[in-house]
Amino acid sequence: MTKPLSIQDQRRHALRVRRALSDEERETASRIICARFIESREFTACGKIGCFLPMQDEVDTRAIIERAWRANKRVFVPVLRGAAQMAFCEIGPDSELERDAFGILEPVRGVLVEPRSLDVIVTPTVAFDAQCNRIGMGSGYYDRCFAFLRNRRHWIRPKLIGVAYQCQEVEEICPKPWDIRLYRVVTDRK
Repeated sequence: MTKPLSIQDQRRHALRVRRALSDEERETASRIICARFIESREFTACGKIGCFLPMQDEVDTRAIIERAWRANKRVFVPVLRGAAQMAFCEIGPDSELERDAFGILEPVRGVLVEPRSLDVIVTPTVAFDAQCNRIGMGSGYYDRCFAFLRNRRHWIRPKLIGVAYQCQEVEEICPKPWDIRLYRVVTDRK
């Protein structure tokens, strides 16, 4: 029997396969993922949506953001505050953006909201499994920000919905006690 891969090995593997996708494969998969999310009941029902701004080889979420604006939904993106904190800041089509220390685009100014006030949050995902466990980049920003969901009895809001390419799925992730599970994952699976 082989020993399961460590979280670090799963993260390295998922990043490697994600980076191996061609620009065309990423673009096609991102279009499929965004369309599936936009057609979901979670998107239709939400008024306030959190969504990350894509970097490098992540799923390109700009179609979700643009569709949300056209549907008169309020859009909030993560902004890093301090060494280990994340907040959400409202953006609009004309918001001025700049890169933070990690190279992630953030609004220069805007209204900050409590994560609890958002209906749904499109979550960046490095690796995921069939049980909706998630591996991120390893900094723990999302797990700390949404720690209040850990002891929930029912999932009301916000619903954390991971977006990822199908090639990023791993067999099984052994979550740590502080890991926050996703509500569901949207992929480009046929």
